[in-house]
Amino acid sequence: MLLSTFSFAIMNVLIKKVSNLPAMEIVFFRCFVSMLFCFYIIAQEKADWKGSNRKLLLARGIFGTIAVYTFFVTLHNIPLGTAVTIQYLSPIFTTIIAIFLLKEKVKPLQWIFFLVSFAGVLVIKGFDSRISVTMLLIGIISALSSGFAYNMVRSLKEKEHTMVVVLHFQLIGTIVGLAFTLFNWQTPTAMELFYLIMIGVCTQVGQVQLTKALQQEKIANVTIFNYLGILYALGAGFVFFGEHYDGLALWGIALVIGGVLLNYFYQRNQNKIVVEEELTTVEE
Repeated sequence: MLLSTFSFAIMNVLIKKVSNLPAMEIVFFRCFVSMLFCFYIIAQEKADWKGSNRKLLLARGIFGTIAVYTFFVTLHNIPLGTAVTIQYLSPIFTTIIAIFLLKEKVKPLQWIFFLVSFAGVLVIKGFDSRISVTMLLIGIISALSSGFAYNMVRSLKEKEHTMVVVLHFQLIGTIVGLAFTLFNWQTPTAMELFYLIMIGVCTQVGQVQLTKALQQEKIANVTIFNYLGILYALGAGFVFFGEHYDGLALWGIALVIGGVLLNYFYQRNQNKIVVEEELTTVEE
């Protein structure tokens, strides 16, 4: 997850660098480059690229593509740190969706932590004039779609090869991105083309490590590490794009991070209690 988060942070900076290109064109390049890596690795490991859980793989790809596109739109239109903060509501949506799809339980206190994070988003919106209601909603759609995608990945645990899961996301993203790009193509410069290729490379590294983490650990314990991306984004936004935040906007970001951290530590403590109770029962 640490490697995944850092890779995605670099990707975000590069996406911001090519903000003059259509978002769907970036989606196409991002997914196409990563797709080539996937096919190569799958061929090396002699796995079946088609997979056996087609509906889940398709759902993962569709939700992932929606999440990526809407996130790119926000990156192009609002400050980097803010876009990343809003998108990183996804662990909350992931946990909530897991209640219905994976039958995971959420304690009453966790809902309070969720409300703290959402309150942080409202504070950011209220005190940052650079963020429109439309961009805020698009960012929330991105986080919600990511939540569904993460649950699809979790559902495919031990059912599909890790690279097959990653491939179907990139494959669908490539097809959808190409379909839209054909009607709105904008030729990138040599430097922009380099950035686009590197976006795909960073995507591959980040996505593979993220998928491995989601398939080896409980969702609530894994996605929390995504929030390191907010710190990366704030720093990168200041260094590369001269973005500044006033005190209230930073408080909003702190609320978002704080709510999720509280949920994470609470969940970890609950898991520890459950394990101790099970060990006690066995001993008795």
